[in-house]
Amino acid sequence: MKKEFDILVIGSGLGGLVSALVLAKEGLKVCVLEKNNQYGGNLQTFSRDKLIFDTGVHYLGGLSEGQNLHRYFSYLGIMDDLQLQQMDPDGYDRITFGDDQTEYPHAQGYGNFVEQLARHFPEERENLENYCEEIQRVCSQFPRYNLVGKDHYNEEVLHLNTKRFIESITPNRKLQSVLLGSNFLYAGDSENVPFFVHALTVNSYIQSAYKCVKGGSQISKLLIKRLREHGAEVHKHSEVSEFIFNDGNVLTGVRTKAGKEYFAEKFISNIEIRSAIRLIGENRLKKSFLNRIRSWEPVSSCFSVYLVLKPRTVQNFNYNLYHFSSEESVWNAYRHRKDAWPETYMLSSTQSKHNPDFAESLTAISYMDFEEVNEWQDTFNTVADGHDRGGDYETFKLEKAEKMIAALEKKIPDLRTSIKRIYTSSPLSYRDYIGSADGNMYGYMKSSENPLKTMVSPRTKIDNLFLTGQSVNMHGILGCTIGAFNTCAEILGKEVIDERLIQLINKIKGEK
Repeated sequence: MKKEFDILVIGSGLGGLVSALVLAKEGLKVCVLEKNNQYGGNLQTFSRDKLIFDTGVHYLGGLSEGQNLHRYFSYLGIMDDLQLQQMDPDGYDRITFGDDQTEYPHAQGYGNFVEQLARHFPEERENLENYCEEIQRVCSQFPRYNLVGKDHYNEEVLHLNTKRFIESITPNRKLQSVLLGSNFLYAGDSENVPFFVHALTVNSYIQSAYKCVKGGSQISKLLIKRLREHGAEVHKHSEVSEFIFNDGNVLTGVRTKAGKEYFAEKFISNIEIRSAIRLIGENRLKKSFLNRIRSWEPVSSCFSVYLVLKPRTVQNFNYNLYHFSSEESVWNAYRHRKDAWPETYMLSSTQSKHNPDFAESLTAISYMDFEEVNEWQDTFNTVADGHDRGGDYETFKLEKAEKMIAALEKKIPDLRTSIKRIYTSSPLSYRDYIGSADGNMYGYMKSSENPLKTMVSPRTKIDNLFLTGQSVNMHGILGCTIGAFNTCAEILGKEVIDERLIQLINKIKGEK
């Protein structure tokens, strides 16, 4: 039988799941297709030695009551079921440089953010206040950042450059580097990236910062649970290999690798935009659009080391550590030297269930260019489609893990003696599981010189095909969530989405 839906969503990353649920809540018949064994894109987790490790989402911001992600997740019906742990209020992120043992904190709450950094930079208090004020001003200029209100981008804000802005805030080079210290969250190009990327990224965490207990996959699991409650179908191991067009060149359905066909009125692509173009067929798109997409440069990929620890050997810490080889390296940390790797890393810990003062695991992530794994680029390996990449690849990963552990031992002396097991993931892992170009972490490089170049409308030249996800506009949990609501506004109408969100805000106010 020919199965027909109102909406077919290709890819179950956060943008796809949120879009699907918003539409299912409106009574539409929705189906989501996912190629992997696990739903969720960057929300995926994996288990080793009975411990859960996150692949992409290590912490969340804006989840306290009244804040934007809290409200979006409340509308989706998942907020109350999330198991969260608030990170250290006086320093959820801590920035360190070289051999300097000082940890410079990013604190939760704007007043506290200023207070904690003013202890290290007492003469910079006013500059810190100006920085916080401008972050909030820039965020307020973005459509749907506060759920309703603005519906178009402010061009002036889009062109603000991060480097020029930070330098205008303070002449203190160390403080500049501290303020940029979590730029791993958008791949570290602070010289060219628009300031709005920096502002949108850090604002949520300054508002509030949480870890997902049991990993970020609980977000995708809850979204899928709600989808099924609304009658939606969700299928994994269902990689879309072909779009089906009728004689009038109208998209009517998709065919999976397994040969199954699904038909729908409208389609949402939550897969990497270049993969979507291959499915559409270049002949159906304008040359100017294709050339623009081809000119995009993927942000850097990364290499991750996951350490299972022996019990009661490493003290737990309720924050992320961002370490740089020098203050100068912060500005474009992704341009690392292979011979000095890792010049920067992000380190986080997971609290032991049995011994809460101690960590049960550590995760360390550093930049890595895809070219370092080029010789294995023709191999593919996931749970759903497993292939061995060979002994040379395993040796390569082990050598990198050893270098990372050596770097970490400068922070945690004798760490090596505390390690029970080591696991790793490379740019190939990110490419295969997330489907991103060259295993990139967050879509494509954005430039303050031409910010609109990498912004794509959710609406495509194919009348009934829409786009969402991190490869078309903003990345991150909040970015993809807002992007999904924008996609749904194109399908349902902006007025409908605004009305639903206003109803939510009024309901929350009425309950207080």
